[in-house]
Amino acid sequence: MPLDPQTRAMLQQMEKANLTPYEAMTPQESRRQMALGSCFLERPPEVAFWEDREIPGPAGGLRIRLYRPSAEGVLPVLVFFHGGGWVMGSIETHDGYCRQLANASGHAVVSVNYRLAPEDKFPAGLEDAYAATKWVSEHAAEIGVDAKRIAVAGDSAGGNLAASVCLVARDRGGPPLAFQLLLYPVVDCSFDTPSYHQNATGYHLTRAAMIWSWHHYLNSDHDGHSPYASPLRAPDLSGLPAALIMTAEYDPLRDEGEAYAQRLRAAGVPVELRRYDGLIHGFARRTNVLDRARQALQDAAAALRNAPACD
Repeated sequence: MPLDPQTRAMLQQMEKANLTPYEAMTPQESRRQMALGSCFLERPPEVAFWEDREIPGPAGGLRIRLYRPSAEGVLPVLVFFHGGGWVMGSIETHDGYCRQLANASGHAVVSVNYRLAPEDKFPAGLEDAYAATKWVSEHAAEIGVDAKRIAVAGDSAGGNLAASVCLVARDRGGPPLAFQLLLYPVVDCSFDTPSYHQNATGYHLTRAAMIWSWHHYLNSDHDGHSPYASPLRAPDLSGLPAALIMTAEYDPLRDEGEAYAQRLRAAGVPVELRRYDGLIHGFARRTNVLDRARQALQDAAAALRNAPACD
């Protein structure tokens, strides 16, 4: 399908801005650029209640942000991990999207400010993500959420963490998770799929930027073979929660996300795969300029609402 017209216009604006490629920046410079870019997203909507908390983490205090679309009642909950190649991003860069997800789905959302690479390499961010998910399960009554309806979600590298948290939770005996929402996830440390070559440049996320991200995230190439870094390489995907996986046609990560959906199905996991033709990596948060992003938000919200509770 041709590039979506609104996406083409957005890419043209990015080209005019003459942004420095991520792979040509230091991690600190990339964080500043991503934070600045997030200022041009849709103004964060109001939610009924939100607060920042510090919870115990593997390396000390771990910051989370809780959003509730309703101040009263026991709500299903979504634990969210932001994208940014494990190097960039924060609770703040994804604040608006988490608010939108909360309002659209009726879920409380817990956004996790996990440790970033290269200061804290694999598996630091994953251990933070798992610790936060476990904390939500153990403190469900305290924050007014249903421990039997915990979902995890993330975009890009955050999708990698969400998928990996599901594996870790299964392998460590909990907590029970009801659903996983993976937005154009990174699931394999490989750069040779057809989509990596077809979409290597020209569509915002580049092949070079992904190589840069993995280089900062991993301690060594050997780490990339771990199923907790590359969930697609897990020998067994059975016993994982049901999933909605969203991919974009013009995304280097398209093929690995779709391969992961196929592997999950083959393992008996209920999976819905949605490819958004004509769109690029990162489209979901662009609800201010992309009609298809607004539709994707509703698709994600519907999948969350329809996810069954754990037994």
